Amino acid sequence: MTPIKIMILTAFSFFVAGMQVYAQDTTRLSLLFLGDIMQHDSQIRAAYNDKPSALTYDYAPCFQFVKPFIESADVAIGNLELTLAGPPFKGYPQFSAPDELAIALKDVGMDVLVTANNHSVDRGKKGIDRTIDMLDSLKINHTGTFRDTVDRLNDYPLIFEKKGFKLAILNYTYGTNGIAVTKPNVVNLLDTALMAKDIVKAKKSNPDVIIVFTHWGIEYQTHPSAAQKLITEFCFNKGVTLVIGSHPHVLQPMEWRKEKNQLVTYSLGNFVSGQRDRYKNGGAMIQVNLKKVVADSTVTTSIDSAGYILEWVYRTADAEKDYYILPVPTFENDSTGFIKDEASRIAFKTFIDDSRKLFKEYNLNLFEITRQPATQHDE
Repeated sequence: MTPIKIMILTAFSFFVAGMQVYAQDTTRLSLLFLGDIMQHDSQIRAAYNDKPSALTYDYAPCFQFVKPFIESADVAIGNLELTLAGPPFKGYPQFSAPDELAIALKDVGMDVLVTANNHSVDRGKKGIDRTIDMLDSLKINHTGTFRDTVDRLNDYPLIFEKKGFKLAILNYTYGTNGIAVTKPNVVNLLDTALMAKDIVKAKKSNPDVIIVFTHWGIEYQTHPSAAQKLITEFCFNKGVTLVIGSHPHVLQPMEWRKEKNQLVTYSLGNFVSGQRDRYKNGGAMIQVNLKKVVADSTVTTSIDSAGYILEWVYRTADAEKDYYILPVPTFENDSTGFIKDEASRIAFKTFIDDSRKLFKEYNLNLFEITRQPATQHDE
């Protein structure tokens, strides 16, 4: 072998060795967070199929247009602001929704439901226990309420794994509408001393990210309260990556602090509810894309991108008075005339304008997603 060939082979060997030393593996995970999932009396009536051959509840039409967005995410997480306590089914003020609602949520691709909120104890011990039993039977992951302290000790924080990512999910509520929690049930309350212990425990599982889903704030206020801001900073200082808020039933701003790899959305509004007033008749889904880079045995997980999808709840003006969740990317420029009456078209546009105005002024580093989802996630 000539000296020139030897030099070329030697250089190539060093190049290959360098590639091995500096090679890195990158994986990605998409998260989708939803706001308040509610069932007022008008929604329960609208879902009821009173045909003699049926006599059951059907929520598939309500979710049909938003289903592709949920299915396209690797992990979808939402706030179940009701109980599955069985009949009599009732909306406000003490909610119990038909089991078919949970079945529909499973069908559209929901992976995790958080259950600690001010309506957790609406139906007492039966409501907490039966909600847990129903979600377990459907194999929907959940956290926030527990049968007893043993269940909480064994199952909290919720550790959820997907596509090589490990998520630690925590959930708390400011209160339970003054209804006492019946022992041995446990409902997680916003208590920084308790939360600090839970975050320490979460870190022991070595998650890629810690997510705190909180039920907090002042109803119908479009800006976060001082308490919301304080709890957010507390969580971030303890090592939490994502803080997701619910309860106000209206949208509040979102902040992605890129340099610190932290994101908070103070309120996602109503994902679905019977509330029809301005600001209350819709919400947003937030999509957070995570990136994990493994290089030289060093693992770095970060938020790669983040955006929101506006969605509005349409109640038809006909005799059926059906409910549909309408994603703005699908229906803002709809030419099919799906929204039949002029008053609803005006309300839809007002919701879009109000939401964009709020987010344009107060959001930090998040963009509006205006496209349809491309593909469904892999199971």
